[in-house]
Amino acid sequence: MTEPKPAPSADVEAGEGIAPDAAPDTSPAAEARRLTATLTGLRVAGFKSFAEPVQVPVLPGLTGIVGPNGCGKSNVVEALRWAMGESSAKSLRGGEMDDIIFAGTATRPARNLAEVVLSLEDAQGVAPAPMDQAAELEVIRRIDRGAGSTYRINGREVRARDVQTMFADLASGPRASGMVSQGRVAALIGAKPEERRGVLEEAAGIAGLRARRHEAELKLRQAETNLSRSEDLLGQLGVQQESLKKQARQAIRYRNISGLVRDAEGDWFAILVARAEAAIEAARETLAARTQALALAEAAAGEARRLAEAAFAAIEAPRAEEGVARTLLERRRVEAENLAAEAGRAQATLDEAEAALTQLLADLEDARSVEADARAAETRAQREAAGLASAEAQIPARIETAEAEARGLDGELAGAEARTEAATEAAAALAARANQIAAELAFAEGRHRRVQDQLAQLAMQRAAAEAQALPESALQAADARLRDAEAALEASRTAFEAAEGRRAEAASRATAARDAARAADIERG
Repeated sequence: MTEPKPAPSADVEAGEGIAPDAAPDTSPAAEARRLTATLTGLRVAGFKSFAEPVQVPVLPGLTGIVGPNGCGKSNVVEALRWAMGESSAKSLRGGEMDDIIFAGTATRPARNLAEVVLSLEDAQGVAPAPMDQAAELEVIRRIDRGAGSTYRINGREVRARDVQTMFADLASGPRASGMVSQGRVAALIGAKPEERRGVLEEAAGIAGLRARRHEAELKLRQAETNLSRSEDLLGQLGVQQESLKKQARQAIRYRNISGLVRDAEGDWFAILVARAEAAIEAARETLAARTQALALAEAAAGEARRLAEAAFAAIEAPRAEEGVARTLLERRRVEAENLAAEAGRAQATLDEAEAALTQLLADLEDARSVEADARAAETRAQREAAGLASAEAQIPARIETAEAEARGLDGELAGAEARTEAATEAAAALAARANQIAAELAFAEGRHRRVQDQLAQLAMQRAAAEAQALPESALQAADARLRDAEAALEASRTAFEAAEGRRAEAASRATAARDAARAADIERG
């Protein structure tokens, strides 16, 4: 590879000279033609076949790289172009930009980043600010797999456009004519006029101006867009200004009217205060008059209250007496009703006792009938036994017949004994029933005594009510209830006496039944 030659000085470029008395050219093209720099070294790490860092010094004069095919000579040139800002992966013989990173071999692992460093000297004014005064520049391009590439000049991060413009000002770059590769000469010979123009601009040292012009055009279009937007915004602000002026006039008018309204409100409030003070004074006078009238009314009310209390005290005693009389009358009515209910229950008990006594008498009659049958059978047996004894003495031949008849009589005697036993049991049952009836009669007698006591108490209460001079209607009602209670008591007494008689009769019958059963037992023995 041949060393990129610095651009010739302005006084000999393109065969043109500068007259001694001519003014110096200060145009951007002249400034670009005066920029120079010298490439002094190249360091490659992880780029294509360079797995390990490699330093390539570029010495004064000609520097050549010699080697067999596949040793990486072309990779050095592509590393130089890539560091100068090449953005096409195809021009670097790759499918995508990550393909320039060392992909690894059978003995070496792949790398995740690639880096190329260019060292420049005598480069005052070449780099963008604030590195434009540095005499030595170090241009670094680094790419991380999957993250894209970054540019740095003297350790400060810059844009790709800044690096491309800097090398274009130096009449160099990734696609400069000084970068001669295979087929490059034939391509220049058959190039189109537009492509030749680019070569001529590069030779003239104004290739960087095209990039700057394009950037300036973009900025100009952006400025025109901003200007158009500013004009639109200015129009909108003008409309808003008119609206704000109108609102300001309305605000001034509102402020003036508000002042007038406040003054009018102050006058109106003063009038209202005067009226309120007059009303308060009139209310005070009315309050004094009404307070005096209220005092007179309270005195009259106190007198009326005193008279009412005296009247209430005068009628309180009769009311209390009437209440006591009503209470006593109600109590007597309830007691009379209770006595009537108890008399009914006593009558029911007496009815039950009479029914039981009737059943007992019937059972006693049955027992007597059984006892009579037993006695008749016993008499017959005795008669037949006497006949058998005489017959035995007179007619020995009839012994067997008599024995048979005796056995039959023995059976009848056993039946008579059984009937006698049944009669005895019936008499015992009748005696138990008689005892039960006696207990019921004792209970009825107790209730009868309680009814008598209550009647006596009612008579005493009636006398007390008469002594308290109750109303005639209440006394008559109490007398009626008392008479009803006395009638019920009399009926209860009559029923009690009848039950007592039936009880005595049942007891005598039961005694007779027991005596008969006992006599039958004696005769049987």
